[in-house]
Amino acid sequence: MTPDASALRLEARGIHHAFGDLVVLDGIDLDVPAGEVLVLVGPSGCGKSTLLSILGGMLKPDGGQARMRGAVAADCLNALTYVFQDFSLLPWRSVAGNISLVLEGTRLSAAERQRRIADMLALTGLSAFADAWPRQLSGGMRQRVGIARALAVNPAVLLMDEPLSALDAQTRALLLDELAAIIARAGVTVVYVTHNLSEAALLGHQIVVLSRRPGRVREILRIDRPLGERRASDPDLLSIEERLWALIRDDAAEADREIEHV
Repeated sequence: MTPDASALRLEARGIHHAFGDLVVLDGIDLDVPAGEVLVLVGPSGCGKSTLLSILGGMLKPDGGQARMRGAVAADCLNALTYVFQDFSLLPWRSVAGNISLVLEGTRLSAAERQRRIADMLALTGLSAFADAWPRQLSGGMRQRVGIARALAVNPAVLLMDEPLSALDAQTRALLLDELAAIIARAGVTVVYVTHNLSEAALLGHQIVVLSRRPGRVREILRIDRPLGERRASDPDLLSIEERLWALIRDDAAEADREIEHV
């Protein structure tokens, strides 16, 4: 799906933030074009999740500004929508009922709500599980429900904070290919935080490497290959993973030593 040139995009200029005397982010400039995936990587404590919160309007920076530019689609119910590593599904609601939760109390008619639920079930491959309870699903399936619920509001921007980190390695690998396909079909703009460099290479159009605290933009890697054409075993993606690791390896080692002595 090709985004409209006027669709919502994000930009950050001169973002600075501290928690007390601890400076977490310093001088961050970013542009997130409509319909692209921007991935934030870096060592532990570099401010990735803090920056995501600033971009999503949940946290006001001490300096600089994060802005939304462009138009929001008429059928968008929530422009900036989060997906966290915690699935947060209601155990007393079915799969369809969990998706329905974000549509209740909106301007949509009952028929429109049912259509959106059906569309999201189809998009995420959950149509056969509409009446299942969360306890009956695997971790990967539950996270798919969380993603379907987030997409049901037709967000302009999806903000994803390590959404696969709670899954085992096998489940994460299986869901990663599916997630890339879902994002590509939905045509949504995404800001994605991860420690996993394979995820970054498979999903990112831009991969922003942050330095050790205070987080600064060390490098931005660009990948123009469509998401649907990427595979974890592709030599060029493996080369990008190696480049990313070379950029963050020393900082990651320092961050680990720093955490050990806190």
